[in-house]
Amino acid sequence: MSYGKASVEQYRKSAVNSASPLQLVVMLYDGALRFMEAAKHNIEQGELYKQNENCKKAQNIISELMSTLNMEQGGEIAQNLFSLYTFAYDKLIEGNINDNPKSISEAMEVMSQLRESWVQLEKMTAQSGASEVQHAA
Repeated sequence: MSYGKASVEQYRKSAVNSASPLQLVVMLYDGALRFMEAAKHNIEQGELYKQNENCKKAQNIISELMSTLNMEQGGEIAQNLFSLYTFAYDKLIEGNINDNPKSISEAMEVMSQLRESWVQLEKMTAQSGASEVQHAA
């Protein structure tokens, strides 16, 4: 591993280790979206092996997001998230099998909207935390 790659890897580890749970979720979305974008590019370039690898990486992230849902405590929200994750996962499979970038785009649209919701939740949580600190001072 070169020095540059080692530095990037160390930075990533540091970012993950210092991230809040909400930030970690956003990082997972970012990774999934990055792999989906790469898969779309691979489809357009006819790079079937890379396309498959990137689709599988995105699917693995979505599977991880699905596995962390607490269906008992999360109630309707967890069920809705599970349905949306299932839709995105299925669209990735469809896009990969049929070499169809449109299906990948549909998965990306769902995951992008969900990511934005998590970002907004993180901002609201940070703001309420900041106001709690101000009130405590």
